[in-house]
Amino acid sequence: MSDDESSPLLSAATKKSKAAANESHASGETTPLLSSTAETPRYDGEQSEPDRDTAASIRSRHSDAAQQQQQKKKKARRWPSFIAMGILGIIVVAIIALAFIVPDAVQEYAKQAAVLEPTNLSLDSITTDGVKARIQANFRLDGSRVQNDHVRRVGRAATWVANQLGTEETRLAVTLPDYDNVLLGSAVVPPLIINLRDGYTTSFDFVTEIAPGDLDGIRAIANEWLDGQLGSLRLRGVTDLTLHSGLIPLGTHNIAESLVFEADKIPSMPAYNITRLNVKDVPAPGDKKSMMAEVSLSAFNEYPVELNIPELAFEILVPGCNDETYIVVADAVTSEVLVKPRADVDVDVHGLINELPESLTRACPNTNSSPLDLLLKQYMHGEPATLYVRGSSIPDGNTPRWIAEILSSVTLPVPFPGRSLDGLIRNFSLTDVHFSLPDPFAEPGDPAANPRVSGNALVTAGLPSEMNFAVNVTRVRATADVSYKSKKMGELNLKKWQAANSTRVEAKKGNEATLKIESRIEEAPLNITDEDVFSDVIQTLMFGGKPVQLDIKAAVDIKVVTALGQLILKDVPAEGKIPVKPFSRGKGSLADLAPKVGSLRILDTSSTSITLQALVNVTNPTLYTAHVPFVNVHVLNNGSVLGEAIVENVDIVKGSNPGILVTAKWEPSMSGQPGQHIGRELISQYLSGFNTSITVKAHHESIPGQPILCDALSRFNLTFPAPKLDLPGDTPEERSHFIRDATFHFFSSTATFTLVSPLHYNTLYVDYVNATALYNHSHPVGRILHHYPFQAPPGKSQTPRLPVEWSVGSVGYDAVRKAIGGKLKLDARAEVDIRLGNWKERLWYEGKGIGASIQL
Repeated sequence: MSDDESSPLLSAATKKSKAAANESHASGETTPLLSSTAETPRYDGEQSEPDRDTAASIRSRHSDAAQQQQQKKKKARRWPSFIAMGILGIIVVAIIALAFIVPDAVQEYAKQAAVLEPTNLSLDSITTDGVKARIQANFRLDGSRVQNDHVRRVGRAATWVANQLGTEETRLAVTLPDYDNVLLGSAVVPPLIINLRDGYTTSFDFVTEIAPGDLDGIRAIANEWLDGQLGSLRLRGVTDLTLHSGLIPLGTHNIAESLVFEADKIPSMPAYNITRLNVKDVPAPGDKKSMMAEVSLSAFNEYPVELNIPELAFEILVPGCNDETYIVVADAVTSEVLVKPRADVDVDVHGLINELPESLTRACPNTNSSPLDLLLKQYMHGEPATLYVRGSSIPDGNTPRWIAEILSSVTLPVPFPGRSLDGLIRNFSLTDVHFSLPDPFAEPGDPAANPRVSGNALVTAGLPSEMNFAVNVTRVRATADVSYKSKKMGELNLKKWQAANSTRVEAKKGNEATLKIESRIEEAPLNITDEDVFSDVIQTLMFGGKPVQLDIKAAVDIKVVTALGQLILKDVPAEGKIPVKPFSRGKGSLADLAPKVGSLRILDTSSTSITLQALVNVTNPTLYTAHVPFVNVHVLNNGSVLGEAIVENVDIVKGSNPGILVTAKWEPSMSGQPGQHIGRELISQYLSGFNTSITVKAHHESIPGQPILCDALSRFNLTFPAPKLDLPGDTPEERSHFIRDATFHFFSSTATFTLVSPLHYNTLYVDYVNATALYNHSHPVGRILHHYPFQAPPGKSQTPRLPVEWSVGSVGYDAVRKAIGGKLKLDARAEVDIRLGNWKERLWYEGKGIGASIQL
């Protein structure tokens, strides 16, 4: 920009404006009308109730409610300010330039030495054709500002001689040379007298009528300014100026002068604060309800401008699916605003939303989000959500048409301060928990391919004080990270909507109101991502004997019903804890499981294995229930794998769980010769009634498709007493013995035994017996050696007569002889060959307290 187009007339004013701005609120081109995230809105907490008249007034005008309209109105008023200051500056320079014989030097002197300090600009009145503005300013010539010595000397001499100049009433037209000379406006300037001597100050105080020019041109400049594309603004004033110096007329001259406003000299949007925000339901015609927002704004006016802004109507718009479409969502009216120079300006706005347009809630093409979703997402994450404001196309009847045309054609983007919802949800808990293991037949990616959790979710959410409208939560869904001791364990993914209900709890003792949300979560997939953390949790639950606190951090989608209809709030942050009670009462004790075997059925046999099914009764001592679609575990004893067990499609409830079908395969050869030896010992001890235990352990393929979960579970051995067989009998002692009684025939030296088989559907064969009967635990009675097989069918059965070799002369023999016709309690030690299908095994057996009848 050349020096002759610079704007010294505004330099002092600019400095003062900057000083005022530094003392109060700094503003720039990008300063938002509404406070940004950095400028957290301050709500004073006071609430004024909007009545039916306010809502009806807004509806009748079909005007828009937007908190930021106020700024737009002030913007519209600043164009007369530009015109007024520009007019005054152009006339002063022109007067001096045309008054002298040496116009070039004087003109240069006038441009560099002239200092114009606006002291006040007030709006006297608004007319149907424009505005009447009162302009107050100080003018002086400061020769020290002129750099060229020759120009400075000539200028000072000329102005000292002329002393002062006067003008007649003048009409000035201001155009925009860079916009095809569009007429910005015109003004009538009354007669003025200017003191020309260096250092002397002339005070101006006059009222001028300013009429807007080409409204299309004004709108074009306004839009460039709002878009941040207005680098500078050049004004050109044209007038016929009649001059005189004292009584000496100097004639009438046609002049044209230009002034350039750089971008940093053009007034910017002021910063503001939201001092009050209240949103509530209001009645609407037809027993319906609308929603009204009451907003109070405060901004500092750093300029020497005073004006009264009448009530104005606006439309509030939000971005559509693309940058070129906007959706009208609300009508708003502002209160009358009194603007004082360099003082705070307070504005009250009432906005009314009657309904949500379908275009606002409908998903945009090729996306799953609607314009409303995008707007709420920005707001809830604390980011400024951009709203748009424009004047109503149906303005108030008192609004002049020229103002309405300007405002209705300018769309102003307004960043509305977001509010982070972090901490909005105060508590998140899960009770009555039910676990489901993965379905082995589920396809990859199917939720059923992960462990699943069900339970009653209870959420307590804080309600901001400005939310004073009815809200009902009807559905929820969420994705959540589950952590233990600050380490992420897995992800809980509830993609399907779950039914919910909510209850508002009113504020008490200064606390804010809360919303209690209850929902039943069904089959939420839990994806274990860290097996180490999961192992720590399982270990604590199984052996720690104390509760575990799991931390949950979730992004929750919430369906809410309001007076405007149903809304979806997406990705609401939520944090909470899930207390998990221990699986066992005592440290490391799982005796409360109390497993007991009912009926047994042999499904298949081989030379080294038996595949069987059993109905097992167990007791669930925990507070949790579970569904087990499929799980395969190894059965161990003394560290050797002896077989495997499979459970399918089982629901574990609290307390007693009878008749759980378990498929097991007994195959000690899986661990080689040591395993076979351990297997024989275990069965022998078990059949003999010894206290035995087995260990159940998960392995890499326990749950198909869940290697992380399986590896975590495989770190733990679940050891408990071997399940007791449920044999027929009247007493617990009878139900624990395979040999119920025996009959010894003294003269024939034979014996028969009553056997009770644990198998309900299969016949067991005894191929070989080598047994010794004992009296009083240590005195031999006789020996049975039998090499021929016999059957042990299901239930009770009698063995054939087995030969007995009496231990003649022993204490045991004498006891038997004396008990002929009576009974004795005998013990037995035996080695037997057992055959079941293709499976054969030699076992040992020890029985005590067997009731034996002694017959001749």
